[in-house]
Amino acid sequence: MKVILLQDVKSLGKKGEIVEVSDGYARNFVLPKKLGAEANSKNMNDLKLQKANEEKIAKQQLEEAQEMAKLLETKEVIVKMKSGEGGKTFGSISSKEIAEEAKKQCDLELDKKKIQLPEAIKSLGVYEVHVKLHTKVTGKLKVKVVEK
Repeated sequence: MKVILLQDVKSLGKKGEIVEVSDGYARNFVLPKKLGAEANSKNMNDLKLQKANEEKIAKQQLEEAQEMAKLLETKEVIVKMKSGEGGKTFGSISSKEIAEEAKKQCDLELDKKKIQLPEAIKSLGVYEVHVKLHTKVTGKLKVKVVEK
């Protein structure tokens, strides 16, 4: 019997795949536990429509991330910090502080977990910070650290 998987099933396949299983396995395990549905014409059509919708949503999210990356390149966030002689700061600037300042200054909602700092910012100057917007898109944001 052909079955469309509604969830990932270990040793059988991933969600959305059409697999061939024995009639007893389908009737006694897969169908009662709602792990899959019989692969008839109605369910096949539903699967096709669902995959098309998922592709459309994924494409839309990718386009939004690309637009956001272009927007980030035009913005500059200024972070004020106390410093001593030689431009050395007291402490360091974290991704949380950058996210807060971006929200205040540029009205940008950035997740602090998506801001990638190769190392902590511990001195005054201009830095280029990478922001992971999508699995395929990384934006660049300029962060200017100035003395308080």
